[in-house]
Amino acid sequence: MLELMRKRRSIRKFKKDRIAQTTIDDLKEAVLRSPSSRGNRPWKFFFVQDAEVIMRLSRCKESGSAFLKDASLAVVVCGDETVSDVWIEDCSIAAIIVHLAAESLGLGSCWIQVRNRRHNAESTSEDYVRNILGVGSPLKVLAIIAIGLPDEVKAGHPYESLDHGKVIA
Repeated sequence: MLELMRKRRSIRKFKKDRIAQTTIDDLKEAVLRSPSSRGNRPWKFFFVQDAEVIMRLSRCKESGSAFLKDASLAVVVCGDETVSDVWIEDCSIAAIIVHLAAESLGLGSCWIQVRNRRHNAESTSEDYVRNILGVGSPLKVLAIIAIGLPDEVKAGHPYESLDHGKVIA
């Protein structure tokens, strides 16, 4: 696990190659094994592989989501606040599990924040994504994880660059 953390970086450039279905199945299993508070599992994950739908999702925010258009897979992370008062935390944990599983499978990934973001002056990012995918209440859209075969190489952050002052011993 620590080795994955040492090398994982947010990837925003992807090759056009499709991801094997067995790999996608592994990502689904990983996310379903995520821990949650009191085992409530307040989440729902939309695994989107349709290139046209991914293109539309890439326009969910005013900025910071356009790179999604080149990803082979978009995992839309949603949570049900009526199931758990810590749905944001539970869904965030599941999302990081997706990132680490993707890294372990040789894929790149990057988080796209949706909750509390704007699509444009008239609409939220969440409402925009809801309309595209037909996400109904009481689900809330937290984020989209862009996943694909990386088309950029980024070195992990060196140990010396870590902000050790953030840890109080």
